[in-house]
Amino acid sequence: MDILKKIITHKRKETEERQRLYPLELLKKSIHFAAPCVSLKQYVLRPDKSGIIAEFKRRSPSKGNINLYADVEKISIGYMQAGASALSVLTDETFFGGSNDDLKTARKFNYCPILRKDFVVDEYQIYEAKAIGADAILLIAAVLSRQEIEQFTALAHRLGMEVLLEFYAPEELEKYVPDADLTGINNRNLKDFSVNFDHAIQMARQLPAGTLKIAESGIRQPQDIVLLKNAGFDGFLIGELFMREVSPETACRHFIREVNELQKNRTS
Repeated sequence: MDILKKIITHKRKETEERQRLYPLELLKKSIHFAAPCVSLKQYVLRPDKSGIIAEFKRRSPSKGNINLYADVEKISIGYMQAGASALSVLTDETFFGGSNDDLKTARKFNYCPILRKDFVVDEYQIYEAKAIGADAILLIAAVLSRQEIEQFTALAHRLGMEVLLEFYAPEELEKYVPDADLTGINNRNLKDFSVNFDHAIQMARQLPAGTLKIAESGIRQPQDIVLLKNAGFDGFLIGELFMREVSPETACRHFIREVNELQKNRTS
């Protein structure tokens, strides 16, 4: 069983258990449930921002422990002060060492879009995302049918949230849903974890004109941002590169500063 199938199998069982522990009516009593969301789409496109969605991630199945004892308050605030457009917070505990409390903490200390990074397989998780303060959810085309993507997107919109729809392989593009607010192309091959920007760029060219495109995974240097932006990407999801540093927020600030310098030199 590959890692994605293993995660999804576990996630279905976990979600069933969470529904028993925290019924839907309880989620709807959260202070965040009636609060308006901040638009991830708008912040990614803001000219005064970097387009970078900075991710808080403690570990991953492929890389193991990354930064197990990271301080979400300090790092999330630092990311936004560094010029990130938005935050992404891993809430999966078993495989990524995250939690709903991580996102709640990020929400408490930041007024900005927050993407809940998790593996959505059930409508309950969308209500849960809203209840913990998320502004957007991730939907992974590889593990959902087109009907589920349409259904989950519609529910997220009814709750005021936006959707980042993620693709790994060209054959998944038949599940593209125009109502999704942002479309992510993952540069990483899930079978061998290799990174190939050309693969992602070719996939992005198959998307309809006007699609807001997010490049995900494998970004290692400011030059990668310039390359991907020139290829038509609007935003860039970066986590491990920053989180492996002693001070992820400082790494993010230096990275964005270098990206700005590169872009400035290219236009001068």
